[in-house]
Amino acid sequence: MESEQLRIAMLSVHSSPTGELGTKDTGGMSVYVRELARELANRGHVIDIYTRLNGSPQKQIAQLHENVRLIHLRAGANGQMNKMALYGHLDEFFMELEKFKARQSLHYDLVHSHYWLSAKVGKWATERWEVPHVFMFHTVGAVKNSTVGSENEPELRTTMEKKLAKTCDRILVGTDEERGHLIQHYGASPKTIGVVPCGVNLDLFHPWERTQARRRLGFTQDESIVLYVGRFAPVKGIDRLMEAVAHLRHHKQLRLVLVGGDGNAAPESQGLERLARKLSIQECVTFVGRIEQDSLPPYYSAADVLVVPSYYESFGLVALEALASGTPVVATKVGAMESILRGGTIGQVVSNGSPRLLAKSIEKYISGPNGLTPHEVRASVLRFSWANVASAMLDQYGTVLREYGFNSTATGLGKGHEN
Repeated sequence: MESEQLRIAMLSVHSSPTGELGTKDTGGMSVYVRELARELANRGHVIDIYTRLNGSPQKQIAQLHENVRLIHLRAGANGQMNKMALYGHLDEFFMELEKFKARQSLHYDLVHSHYWLSAKVGKWATERWEVPHVFMFHTVGAVKNSTVGSENEPELRTTMEKKLAKTCDRILVGTDEERGHLIQHYGASPKTIGVVPCGVNLDLFHPWERTQARRRLGFTQDESIVLYVGRFAPVKGIDRLMEAVAHLRHHKQLRLVLVGGDGNAAPESQGLERLARKLSIQECVTFVGRIEQDSLPPYYSAADVLVVPSYYESFGLVALEALASGTPVVATKVGAMESILRGGTIGQVVSNGSPRLLAKSIEKYISGPNGLTPHEVRASVLRFSWANVASAMLDQYGTVLREYGFNSTATGLGKGHEN
């Protein structure tokens, strides 16, 4: 697939790849879609990403990179919409997709959908267009429901995911553990599941000199900085991170920096502020709010340690970003954390995620030098470049195209298309 141009329709219906990272419905999946598309385009492939028009001022077509377009389609009322409410408008989204495709005389070699709402649309599209369907699970609803502290996912989602896991041409997950979840919870065939990890932008995320990073952000040089980056959702485990910090109050210069969320007025942010007061740590907690991804590198470099306290992650993108920035990671046993942090030299995995054990691991990185240079930490994740991820993805595309009986040409035309 490296030498043949493919035309790919990517679907990310509920979450735009250019959305505000750290807010309720915009996280690692959006980064994945955007970065993967860019790297595939660098190889000469053509990608159209379809997402819902959410009411903010948006052109229907936005050129993200050469050979990558972001296309906004109407579905339901103008403005933000709950994911379950959006489900009732997926047929409208598909009709708008069909109209757009016809107006532009487009063809695609395959459809790559992200998240179960997109996969529902992708199933309709691939049946109509007679092309294969690749569906990436970024989280698994059944696992979220079986995980303590996570959001309750509706039965509709788990029922639909189970059906999609058995009917899509190729299923993708980020880890071997997630592959096992699909087999266990949804009865997916092991033969249809591929594993493609998340990636990290190594050009953006690299070590800053810590003194410089702290000065830029207004932090003092003698502080012990514990960093969290991500959505303010129950599944992310920020509650137990704050409890862990409460066990470390004897560190007089301790600061917990929380990056993400939907703003100070959001219920999630207010709940965390109340918890900080209850734990008597409000003086050492800084709510930064959400920031653009391009502004994240100095935060990683300023921190002594990044903590991933989640109850469930399908992978754990922020851990890659921190390590690429030269900052060690303390994480619960979720996603790819055991694989990434293997050996315990660049971070620690806390097996049961208790606040006390989290605190014990965090203390190793805030009590003094850990003997690692930032560049040694960074070296551990070089294999997760987006270039490597794109190569792995193209292998998966090649597998499903061969299984589907495509005779791809140099122009990327697939089954049922003429040169």
